[in-house]
Amino acid sequence: MDAIQKNLLEQIADLHDVPAGAYNIRANGATASRNTTANIDIVTKEDKQGIDIVIKPGTKKESVHIPVVLSQSGLTEMVYNDFYIGDDCDITIIAGCGIHNSGDLMSKHDGIHTFFIGKNSHVKYVEKHYGSGEGTGERIMNPETVVHVGENSFMEMETVQIRGVDSTKRLTKADVADGGKLIVSEKLMTHDRQFAETTFEVELNGEGSSANVISRSVAKDDSKQIFLAKINGNNRCAGHSECDAIIMDNAKISAIPEINANHLDAELIHEAAIGKIAGDQIIKLMTLGLSEAEAEAQIINGFLK
Repeated sequence: MDAIQKNLLEQIADLHDVPAGAYNIRANGATASRNTTANIDIVTKEDKQGIDIVIKPGTKKESVHIPVVLSQSGLTEMVYNDFYIGDDCDITIIAGCGIHNSGDLMSKHDGIHTFFIGKNSHVKYVEKHYGSGEGTGERIMNPETVVHVGENSFMEMETVQIRGVDSTKRLTKADVADGGKLIVSEKLMTHDRQFAETTFEVELNGEGSSANVISRSVAKDDSKQIFLAKINGNNRCAGHSECDAIIMDNAKISAIPEINANHLDAELIHEAAIGKIAGDQIIKLMTLGLSEAEAEAQIINGFLK
């Protein structure tokens, strides 16, 4: 891999070298390197672009890295990655996509990740998106995540996009079985004329199931964001969605939460708040020696932390 691709890997997966454990690194539309372990197998799909990641029951404290990097202007791709996670697992999955576009052609990565999680398992999934390059070609990413949370299992998702992506549409669908739990934390920042749309659709089907979907975002310049969160409570369950956003300059933000109680014991809450940075916050930090721009950056960093 060249220096640009290595920098992308560092940004999206915190990788400075070959990771420990299982991994599949995809670069410019092809597999760059792969490693499996005794408990984690990675198999190339035969009918379409993508991989199957099979994690044996009882696998504990292991990780899988599956980052994607694009450094070729004009390259577009669609990949399908399926995760089969057995019962009684404790696993961390690091994904993400980085695009460096120095040309005038659009570069685009679309991906569908589907998780089949067994019983009594804990899955932590981290996905970062990052764009760079001085070219005029757009950098576009459209990830779709489908999660089937098994009985008494826990899926924890962290998604981050804070720089360089011109357009993104993120769709996350989940269904949660008895005693299952889903927590989603999204951090997003857009600037210039960027566009970002995030949609969550959660079905709380199981008795005692729960979901907590939290989005924090900042929109600058002339960028636009849309946040949609739909939670259906179909059993005795607890669901919560929250969108907190800072709006700046000429940006536009829409937050559209929806909750549907289809069972007497479904307890559902939604919250949404959009506002600008308070002037007294800026002034307070400036009295400590920061410039106005430094104070603003400090507040945004703290908000998205």
